Amino acid sequence: MTLGKPIRRPGLIEQVTDQLRTEICSGRWAVGDRIPTEPQLCEFTGTGRNTVREAVQALVHSGLLERRQGSGTYVVATSPVGGTLGRFFATAHENDVLELRQALDVTAAVLAARRRTPDDAARLEQLLTERTRLFAGSDVDAAVDTDVALHRGIVEASHNAVYLEFYDSLLPTIRRTIDRHVRVTGLTFETEHTALVTAVIDGNEGAAVRAARALFAELTA
Repeated sequence: MTLGKPIRRPGLIEQVTDQLRTEICSGRWAVGDRIPTEPQLCEFTGTGRNTVREAVQALVHSGLLERRQGSGTYVVATSPVGGTLGRFFATAHENDVLELRQALDVTAAVLAARRRTPDDAARLEQLLTERTRLFAGSDVDAAVDTDVALHRGIVEASHNAVYLEFYDSLLPTIRRTIDRHVRVTGLTFETEHTALVTAVIDGNEGAAVRAARALFAELTA
């Protein structure tokens, strides 16, 4: 009898990669969250820095995580499909992505106005307040992060899981576009964002559509 190849036991790096992937895919580390620091991950996994570093890099390559210079490592997708889409969108033409985002955001605004819960409304109001505060200061990175979280919050309030998964795959590209636009123009579109959030919270679908379209009209002007 010919024996088959011995069963390969997963190495330590693979085990730690799986452990971190579980935290992401379960939602314990959500899209937009910064993952724990390297020393914290070492303590969390009970392994050394080299192992943790390799595991994190594997998840960066798979599209689930993104390193941001001077800021940390962030969750950008919660599934391999989202990671694959994210890598594709990262190389797409900026105007193409903006046009796709316009279609998504306008539809999300309508669905959110129709389906938002009291918790959704409270979350959006909180994010809008925080966005306004941060853009009035000097921390552009934090302001952009909150802006992205606000738009994602509207999509989340649509209560369409497939929609949210697809939108999440766009988030790294969306963030880079917003960050570049803010730094180049200095424009923050406070009035347009306030109108959009107010319409969603009020459940006014028509006003939500108009506000979302007005925002993108300004962005593409």
